[in-house]
This record gives sequence, C-alpha cells and structure tokens, in this order.
Amino acid sequence: MTFARMWSDLLPVGRAGDGGYRRFAWSAEDQVLREWFAGEASVRGLDLVTDRAGNQWAWWGAPDATPGVVTGSHLDSVPGGGAFDGPLGVISAFAALDLLRERGIQPARPLGIANFVDEEGARFGVACAGSRLITGALDADRARGLRDADGGTLADALSRAGRDPSALGRDDEALRRIASFVELHVEQGRGLVHTGDAVGVGRMIWPHGRWRVELRGEANHAGTTPLADRRDPMLDLAGLLRRVRVAAVQAGALATVGKLQVDPNGVNAIPSRVTAWLDVRAESESAVHGVLAALADYAPDQDSWTPVTMFDADLADTVADALGGSPRLSTGAGHDAGILAAAGIPTAMIFVRNPSGISHAPAEDAEEADCLAGVDALAAALERLLA
Repeated sequence: MTFARMWSDLLPVGRAGDGGYRRFAWSAEDQVLREWFAGEASVRGLDLVTDRAGNQWAWWGAPDATPGVVTGSHLDSVPGGGAFDGPLGVISAFAALDLLRERGIQPARPLGIANFVDEEGARFGVACAGSRLITGALDADRARGLRDADGGTLADALSRAGRDPSALGRDDEALRRIASFVELHVEQGRGLVHTGDAVGVGRMIWPHGRWRVELRGEANHAGTTPLADRRDPMLDLAGLLRRVRVAAVQAGALATVGKLQVDPNGVNAIPSRVTAWLDVRAESESAVHGVLAALADYAPDQDSWTPVTMFDADLADTVADALGGSPRLSTGAGHDAGILAAAGIPTAMIFVRNPSGISHAPAEDAEEADCLAGVDALAAALERLLA
C-alpha cells in the first residue's frame, strides 16, 4: 500500500531513542525530508517548484495558466515531537492524488501538494515561517537575522543548505497559483474522540502569539556569593511562571513558558540573564491581551502574532459535504492553513482523530484505519474542488 510505504520511509528520519522526533528546518534531517518529497513528486511525474522561502510545491497540471487546488502540510517537527504532526498531511496528499488517478479522475484545474518549511519554528523561533515569508507576514530582513540556539542565523543556515538568503521575501508568483488550500492534519486534542468520528472539518484557529521576556541579573560565583548579595534572575523566572499561570486562569486562556535560555548556563555560576519565551492562546483576542496586560511589568517583546482565523465558510461546507457531513472543530494550534487564510486565500482543514489527544510529544497517535479514512476524505474533497 502506497500510504504504508511512504509512512515507513519517513518513520526513521530524525527519530530519537525515546520515540520523539527532531526535524528542524534547514538541518541534515530536513534535507533528507526535502529529498524524499522531491522523490515522491518525481515518481508521479509531478512538476517540482521551490518558492522564494524554500517551500516545495509538486504540481499535477500547470498552475501558471489556471490557479490550482493545493493540499499538503509540513515535515519539520518540534524537539521531541510526534510522528504525525505535519507528515500525515503530506503523505495523505500524495496518497489522495494516487486515489484520484486510480479512479480515472481528470481534474479541470491543477492539483498541487505543498511542503511548507519551518512550520513549527522550533529552530528560529517564528512559527509558520515559510508561509509567513511568501505572504509577506514575516519581514525578510527580520527573518534573515533570526538566530537558533547555537547563535547561527537563518541566513547562515540557508547558505549552508545551498540557498540564497537574499531571495527571501513575499512571493506573489507562488500565491497566484493557489485558488484554494485544504490541509489535512492530525487533531491535536480529543474533539473527535468525544464525537466518535474519524475525521472532522476545521472551523477556526484561535488567536495566538509568542513573546520574549528578558530577566536580567548579575553573574557571580555560586560558591562565594552570599544569598543576600545575589541578583539572581532565576528567582524572577519563578515569579514569572506563577504570574503566567494565574493570568491565564483569570483570562480563560492557555499560556505556556516552554523555552528558556540561561546565560552563562553554568552549574556553578549565578546567571546574568534568563530569556523566557511565552506562548499565549485563547478563543478570543481579548483573553490573550488580558494575559499580556497582567504581565506588562515584565515588558514582553512580541516574536509573532496570529489573529483569530476563520476558515472559508463556503469551502468548509464543500469539504464537509464531500465527507458526508463531519463535525466542525476549533483549534488552538497554528497551521500554515491559517497564514494562507489570513492572506485572503480560501482555506479549509481536515482533522484526523488522535486517540491519545497528545501532540508535540512521542505519544501523539492516529490509528491506521483513521489515517486511511482521512486519505479517503481528502480525495473526496479534492475531487469535488477539482471538478
């Protein structure tokens, strides 16, 4: 089975001993994934195009003459991420195309499959960087200067990967080729577990953003500096964490400090500085802003912001009708589909049931039968849209 073969191909790439994945943008693992994508396009006779940000597009048909229907997702991961977040959408896209061909479907418009680069933002800190760049939501100069944990810039990483950093920027040519976009993704919660459905249709993405908080102290020796004389930013961090939790509860939001940078990060040294990254999400923008207002004295510096994203209602209805009726789901997880929707492209999402309800962790899961139901659902939706 094509789906099983593709899944088996990707399973070992970037996998750690605990079963989690580390597939960062513009890394050696990412290069293997990009080559895999190019290979899958080649064996199907698809035209492979790479845009200004490095996103890959595999086309069945000529989108320069007639804009096409696009599906796909991403292949990168968070540190210690699960196997399904991103790859399920890309593999399902190729499998759905195969189904359409097996059924003898002759599409009236082109069909594209996308692999968006750096969707997770795990290496350089900005989520959905590939789609943000081509839509102009992320400034190219800012992107080139983004740094990873080792201090390397995105521009450096692109150069090492054989790409030209000066090419980054809004890509109107790539955007003109997209008439609509349907992204299939594993659900990152238990909504479909509760409804008893294998697949569902996206309704909206919660507003969400990332902020950076700098906590400054004074570096000194851990063994000689009296407690009363210390300016230890780790104590300020403890206060921040408690404030974040209280603010989130009061606002009815979700807020997380999941990434830290400690300088100089020595066991026997009092830190001089702690940088904490804050992630805030909620059903309403006012709830997100309520959390930030409660933390105003920490002066959070915004890294990224995505307003509430409503998927195209007509397109969502078309997809749901093709699926024979499916539950509508809201999600607090960001996706490239949300960035394209914000840029004015009609966009919809299909979610596949995750029995664990866990994501961004090795326990992320989806049953094979549900994955294949997702492929069938995506193929049915694409057939309707390509007619």
